[in-house]
Amino acid sequence: MEHKKIDLQFAEHVIRSEGQAVMGLTELTRSPAFEQTIRLFLECAGSVIVTGMGKAGIIGHKISSTLASTGTASHFMHPAEAVHGDLGRIQPRDIVLALSHSGESEEIIRLIEPLKQRQIKLIAIVGDAQSRLARHSDVTLCMGMLIEACPLGVAPSVSTTCMLALGDALA
Repeated sequence: MEHKKIDLQFAEHVIRSEGQAVMGLTELTRSPAFEQTIRLFLECAGSVIVTGMGKAGIIGHKISSTLASTGTASHFMHPAEAVHGDLGRIQPRDIVLALSHSGESEEIIRLIEPLKQRQIKLIAIVGDAQSRLARHSDVTLCMGMLIEACPLGVAPSVSTTCMLALGDALA
């Protein structure tokens, strides 16, 4: 059996990258958009419906669970299932929190028009302030385009860690 080299320096790099990115979010917590999001959560007469695709969706499950733990009614809705009938679960007094680093995930983008038609408030956590999701949301929390710790830049860890930290801060 061949032994693979263990790169402990890379492990340290991942933790430092994530930590620095999370610390960079402190300015966002002082923004009008952050305060407006908290107000919408507090004033929500229905549920906060959290959605996200892929790894952002996994983080969305955790954010929804944390919101519920703090007394905010919250549920996760898979964006692909939403366009196949689950949009009917969203009630007029609910708000939607959508997570997408690129702000261009097709499954999330497809939700914008039906939510707007029903006048459902849409809050986005994105990396790109110019993305379609950011432009069409009622409130956008922009983390900035984050560089993932993965050498290939494909495994989201920095962006998902930041989404998780923002979700915890909102809760």
